Amino acid sequence: MFGTLSKGVWKQFVQEGVLDDSRLKKTISESWLRCMKKGVNPYLGEGKQVLSGESFCRLKDENALLLDVAVPYIEKIFNYIKGTHSIILLIDPQGYVLTAKGDKDIKRLARKINFVEGVKWTEEEVGTNAIGTSLVTREPVVVTGSEHYALASQPWTCSAAPIRDDEGDLLGVINISSPVQHHQPFTFATVVSGSYAIENEWKLRKHNDNRELLQKSFNLAEARIPAVICNNRKQILFASCCVQSRIGQWEGMHLRELKEYGFSERQCTPIYSDRHGGKLGFYVDLKHARQTSGTENAKKPFVSFSFPGEMGTSEAFGQTLQNVIRVAGTKANVFIYGESGTGKELIARAIHQNSDCKNGPFVAVNCGAIPCDLMESELFGYAKGAFTGARSQGYQGKFEQANHGTIFLDEIGEISPAMQVALLRVLQEKKITPIGSKREIPLNLRVITATNRDLRQMVREGAFRKDLFYRLYVFPIYVPALRERKEDIPGLVRYYCRENGWDVEIPESMMKKMVNYEWPGNIRELFNVLERICILSEGNSPDPFLIEQMIHQQLLNDSREAKKEKLLTVREEIQKQEILEALKKTGGNVSEAARMLNVPRSTFYRRLKKYGL
Repeated sequence: MFGTLSKGVWKQFVQEGVLDDSRLKKTISESWLRCMKKGVNPYLGEGKQVLSGESFCRLKDENALLLDVAVPYIEKIFNYIKGTHSIILLIDPQGYVLTAKGDKDIKRLARKINFVEGVKWTEEEVGTNAIGTSLVTREPVVVTGSEHYALASQPWTCSAAPIRDDEGDLLGVINISSPVQHHQPFTFATVVSGSYAIENEWKLRKHNDNRELLQKSFNLAEARIPAVICNNRKQILFASCCVQSRIGQWEGMHLRELKEYGFSERQCTPIYSDRHGGKLGFYVDLKHARQTSGTENAKKPFVSFSFPGEMGTSEAFGQTLQNVIRVAGTKANVFIYGESGTGKELIARAIHQNSDCKNGPFVAVNCGAIPCDLMESELFGYAKGAFTGARSQGYQGKFEQANHGTIFLDEIGEISPAMQVALLRVLQEKKITPIGSKREIPLNLRVITATNRDLRQMVREGAFRKDLFYRLYVFPIYVPALRERKEDIPGLVRYYCRENGWDVEIPESMMKKMVNYEWPGNIRELFNVLERICILSEGNSPDPFLIEQMIHQQLLNDSREAKKEKLLTVREEIQKQEILEALKKTGGNVSEAARMLNVPRSTFYRRLKKYGL
């Protein structure tokens, strides 16, 4: 027998289907009936679905805010119950265990039934249990010994309580489990009070998040198009003027209700917190029934829109241009991402040329081309005589040059950790102090950044500051690769010929081959090939076979480069792994990582560049 319920009651039910209601709590009897109806095997009960690796990481990302709020309380409770042979767990609304802390002997015992992080612990999976039953009833539950429907869980006593948000919706469950013989009388009260504390912290966080979201709304909602700001529930907190003029009671309305007023969603862009990096809500671009569809807009872009290149007809690039025109009229920082050679600087220039600061300067900076020790003086400038070798009259940095206009920081992922701190300070304070000067220069400019690197991955690896990332990642714009917009290739070819005065008709067979090629180097590669063809053709109509030779040569070169990149010696592979490990341990601090590996910082930077880190 386990616990207070006779095991005979359980046997009678699972073997004969006879339920003795008089000896069972109503919560347990109802759960047993649900389990039998769903065909749960009472003689098993080990966890079957266990997420690990990328799947588990994705699950934790989806529940990042819950973990951020609840884990400190989980830690406090664990310190309180340590030594009582117990394990405390946090579970998501689907029943997956997000985190588990407990005494080593009990965690080892729990592993025997797969009661571990990542497991799905619902009634359907393992029968009646405190976690699964609390998920169903939305009430605090204690399940002891033979009250568990499945045999594997019967040596345990478990206490669980749901965690709800301010509207009563389920956020997750907190649970404490221990072997029956070690059950503590205070456990149930502990999980209930823990749930209450987490709920209060959640409400406070949501209040602060809504306040931050509203602060961000005043910048984003300046768009000259229909747009709304929503919280994570898609409830409207702020609306642009043209939405407000059509809808009287818009505040608190759900996004789907806008359909009744002729609005439909065009694009939904997440907004992230500067405080904790989590998602606050969404910036939603709308279109009105009287507006043309997105496909039509892609083919006939924007009458009053200035673009310094070839717009093409593809839907993929048409969507990019739509985003450009939406954000151009705001003051929001823009983050442009995409492969190398796709035209990210051209997109940045288009944003500038269609913005309120179009009469101001546009200053482009390739962060990857500036040596680390010169980056600060290049961006922020210096006073005369600031250091040996400085210009006698001083130097006006790129930020000051771009004042009242736009600064475009390309390859932003290449800046050093020290410069990341300096840049973050400038973005926060909106002023700079040149090196060697006490004079503060106030800034009024827009910051656009771009990279072909995975900046989110760099944040996860500690190579790029999370707080800086979310300062820059306000309105992301994706620039598609050329292989994703092949219908634009003929237009781009004609554009190149027109801009370079090459007055020829490209043969159809040649154009077809260009459309069919993948162009790994994107538009830059296409224009380089066209330039070579133009030179070899001496400005005349090109030989149709010339493009075939060029593409064949490009494929050979690409293959050689790929092999060259992969061929690292064993020593180089070890060195690369040492660098990654050192950066991880120091939280991306290059100086500390170099010191840890006992190499000069200049050597460390050279190795970072060598291995593409």
